[in-house]
Amino acid sequence: MRKTILFAFCLLLVFTASAQQKKLLNGFDGGMMLHTGYLDGILDPIGYEAKGMPKGIGGAIRLHLGNHFRVGSEGYVSTLGQRGNGSYLKYGWGGILADVYTTNGRFQPYAGLTLGGGSMTTLLMMEEPASQWAPIDGTRYHKQGFMAIDPFIGCDLIVSGPMHLTIKLDYLCALSDSRLLPHGPRVYFGFLFYH
Repeated sequence: MRKTILFAFCLLLVFTASAQQKKLLNGFDGGMMLHTGYLDGILDPIGYEAKGMPKGIGGAIRLHLGNHFRVGSEGYVSTLGQRGNGSYLKYGWGGILADVYTTNGRFQPYAGLTLGGGSMTTLLMMEEPASQWAPIDGTRYHKQGFMAIDPFIGCDLIVSGPMHLTIKLDYLCALSDSRLLPHGPRVYFGFLFYH
């Protein structure tokens, strides 16, 4: 995982240096986004169906190369509560992104792809505790890393030159151990600052 992140960072530096030499670097943007959506999937080893609406936060930063292409990175944390008793699936992921965009009046639609990875932590309490501080039998805990690709589409609303509101839709696709990761679309709402 660390080698992949290091390689991605080096690749980003090469793109940046190339853009600066050719005078293609046309600013940058970055900001924060909240997200929700709907995820569904079977955790095969225990036969449990995890589903529901996740919630989370994260952000992105991108360098503008020319007038329609951007590269950068993004990272998010997303929690999918389960069973109403404190059980959860928690994702943390991120990676290098590339997207293309165009501007039409005050709207700036875009589409792209993130390549990276992360980890998912699962804590499932299969029984209710008898009282406070009582041990809970049947609790399941699992943590796993994964590589993933994350295609996305979105659109900015240009509030002013340096500030945009954004909405984005993505679908995180695990490249490894996908049987353990519930899948589904996420929708993001946030703000970006342009320079």
